[in-house]
Amino acid sequence: MTTAPSIVPHLWFDKEALEAARFYTSVFPGSSVDHVAHLRNTPSGDCELVYFRLNGQRFMAISAGPFFRFNPSISFMVNFDPGRDPAARSSLDAAWDRLAEGGKVLMPLEAYPFSDRYGWIQDRYGLSWQLILSKPESDPRPFITPALLFTGEVSGRAEEAGAFYRSVFPDSQPGQLARYSAGMAPHREGTVMFSDFRLGGTWFAAMDSGLDHGFRFNEAISFVVNCRDQAEIDYYWEKLSAVPEAEMCGWVKDRFGVSWQIGPDELNAMMCSGDQERVDRLTQAFLPMKKLDVATLRAAFEGS
Repeated sequence: MTTAPSIVPHLWFDKEALEAARFYTSVFPGSSVDHVAHLRNTPSGDCELVYFRLNGQRFMAISAGPFFRFNPSISFMVNFDPGRDPAARSSLDAAWDRLAEGGKVLMPLEAYPFSDRYGWIQDRYGLSWQLILSKPESDPRPFITPALLFTGEVSGRAEEAGAFYRSVFPDSQPGQLARYSAGMAPHREGTVMFSDFRLGGTWFAAMDSGLDHGFRFNEAISFVVNCRDQAEIDYYWEKLSAVPEAEMCGWVKDRFGVSWQIGPDELNAMMCSGDQERVDRLTQAFLPMKKLDVATLRAAFEGS
């Protein structure tokens, strides 16, 4: 493999996936709800699977029951770049005001040493956002970047995680790295205050926290790896899966507790076909699987 597959954030809601997607697409410009697939007769009942874009970046969301809750261990950094948008500051403030409706401020929107305007907020659905006004001299980054917070038993492992992920995904590169210095307790000296890295075409941020916040990575936010073929599925499954009991329906959990969904890219086209009978067959085919089998999924979709 010379290039990495696309990676798409996946959000798990109780019942609000479509409502939330419509809200988020109203907050960020250049956004759209692209398709809603209906998965019937699942262990969670009938589910809505929503495909949407925020400022052109792909997301997925599912309404599949109250099994997982969002927490700040995974948030989304939103980079408002004055170099690309002269109205970046006012755009940031407008987005903040919308996300604050029924939400909870985690870090107030104000000036910090690393940005003239930054805030961290948990929206009405519990999803966390870090809004930042980029400095003109900063290296350009995508508008939205998933951010991983390593706390609790995985505190101090952000740098290790970044190196591990870059070893798994081809065409990857490190980005920024800032460490905690002495006297910044409870954060351990030398651990990661902020870092970012690119996996194929997707940027991630990662940081450590010496505080025990009482939350951990969970399945509420996972990352869908859209593989070209069965060989790629086999490769990423073997590299990323570290918790055998978490393996189901294409889902795996890695050594740090982050959840991934490993499947064929063509599964998205099948789900978005608009043919409910085919989608029903496809759903019943993948539900009992652990690792997804492309040939079996194709046969179920085609009814052969």
